[in-house]
Amino acid sequence: MPRIPSLQANGSTAKPGKNAISSMHTTRPEPEVEPTSAHTTMEQALDKGLKATQAKFTGGLSPIALAAAYADWALHLSSAPGKQLELIEKGSKKASRFANYASTCALTPDSATECITPLPQDKRFASDAWQKWPFNAMSQAFLLQQQWWHSATTGVKGVTPQHENEVTFGVRQMLDVFSPSNSPLTNPEVLAKTFSEGGMNLVRGWQNFIEDTTRASSGQRPVGLEAFEVGKTLATAPGKVVYRNRLIELIQYAPTTDKVHPEPILIVPAWIMKYYILDLSEQNSLVRFLTAQGFTVFMISWRNPDASDRDMGMDNYLSLGVMDALDAVATVTEAKHVHALGYCLGGTLLSIAAAAMARDGDTRLKTLTFLATQTDFTEAGELMLFINDSQLTYLEDMMWDKGYLDTKQMSGAFQLLRSNDLIWSRVIHEYLMGERAPQNDLMAWNADGTRMPYRMHSEYLRRLFLENDLAEGRYHVGDRPVALADIRAPVFLVGTERDHVAPWHSVYKFNLLSDTDVTFLLTSGGHNAGIISEPGHPHRHFRMHTKTKDAPYVDPERWVAQTPQVDGSWWPALAEWLGKQSGTPMAPPPLGDAQKGYTPLDDAPGTYIYQE
Repeated sequence: MPRIPSLQANGSTAKPGKNAISSMHTTRPEPEVEPTSAHTTMEQALDKGLKATQAKFTGGLSPIALAAAYADWALHLSSAPGKQLELIEKGSKKASRFANYASTCALTPDSATECITPLPQDKRFASDAWQKWPFNAMSQAFLLQQQWWHSATTGVKGVTPQHENEVTFGVRQMLDVFSPSNSPLTNPEVLAKTFSEGGMNLVRGWQNFIEDTTRASSGQRPVGLEAFEVGKTLATAPGKVVYRNRLIELIQYAPTTDKVHPEPILIVPAWIMKYYILDLSEQNSLVRFLTAQGFTVFMISWRNPDASDRDMGMDNYLSLGVMDALDAVATVTEAKHVHALGYCLGGTLLSIAAAAMARDGDTRLKTLTFLATQTDFTEAGELMLFINDSQLTYLEDMMWDKGYLDTKQMSGAFQLLRSNDLIWSRVIHEYLMGERAPQNDLMAWNADGTRMPYRMHSEYLRRLFLENDLAEGRYHVGDRPVALADIRAPVFLVGTERDHVAPWHSVYKFNLLSDTDVTFLLTSGGHNAGIISEPGHPHRHFRMHTKTKDAPYVDPERWVAQTPQVDGSWWPALAEWLGKQSGTPMAPPPLGDAQKGYTPLDDAPGTYIYQE
């Protein structure tokens, strides 16, 4: 593993350029990192320490926030006799239907009609083995119970939407624990395998469990990821690190065509995970695809923060991240305009930078591309279950001791959102069936997590998710607010159909905040897999339509209904759109420029990517 080089006093091994955000100094030295407020009393320190200790046993979830949600629901339900009668009536009808179904299955199974069908995304009972007695009765009983509890936790007048969502989510999680699919005694597929193998599947499953537990406790990578190694099989697009400061390395990728468009592409990935999701294996690397289309591509690689970075805030990520990188790109390539592309939270940061640049008259951004990016957080999906004042205060106290949020705590929250796919499915296949699921490059990337600095994580959760400052015009860069409506560069906006992190309806809300041409593209897949959609990837499709700035607003459901579906990858559509916004191809620029202070420092993928 390459050694992380020491940095100069200002955190940089290359000369910084200029920044058009006036409030951040045009000859910008590294911005000061303001310390967060210290404990002023022993009592405050005691409170924070207690919550940090509690968090180790609650998975980072505030017990007070959960108790408040359940109390809100229970108290309102207890004072709603009409709702109680409705639930009793529904319970009686479901019990009657189930009794009729169970007796019919026992006597004449071919004539039995299911009481309830699972939701489309619920694949637990899809096997034919679940259609046979008594397993069909077990699955139907469970689904009916699940449906009844959904009725019980929703539609209770007076309960806040936040609390209703929390209670519904919590009840669903508890019910999933007792799903008949999760027990070796009530899962017909597990029983069949156990009988056919004489129980050896359970022996292998126990071995798998011990191996996974041992690896997790010792900090080792999950089984099967040995074949995926950064710099060898992952993140292999050739290039050079041309700039480094205390927060980022900037990678310039080598050209693969004789001529390139004069406008380079700067990619701003999310810092929640490492950048190379956009440069996975050779065959599904967005970086390689774009360079093959005649673009000069730059990528930000974020440093994995530690306790010394606890006071790094959103302003530091903006200045040391986006703006320093943009300065370097413009200087190295001598380009007057740059195509900027942001993914997930990196796209949100890019939108803030673009709004601030527009406010201050900086016109270097030729186009903006946002991949699965939210700018209005009022419909931010199930992540909002963990976003309220009580929960954020608890989270801040939990982070205070270490100065950062650990990657295990973040991954745990995301796994809860998709517990059937990410937790219980694994329990069944690896521990009950004794089968190891094949690993792929996306799984390897997903296991390579990062930390989040105390101050930055608190700021973006409060200012963006909780208070929605960016969408509502209260987000300040420097001493003045920014507005997305100031952006005039055309925008290419991508949402994914099954996104649980940035739901596409939330991504689509950018249309309500913008005053420029927006090309919205909705692709199949989820938050990660939908973005990694290289040409030739099977079962991919997308919809795309351009709304000019003067065109009337179209709501998302009507947009889907009137926009035709196109089979295949959306990447060529992006390349074509960028090409139309670009100038006449020319000879590619050199990798870095020593005379201008951007001496190539290391080969791609750089050094920050190896930090654990």
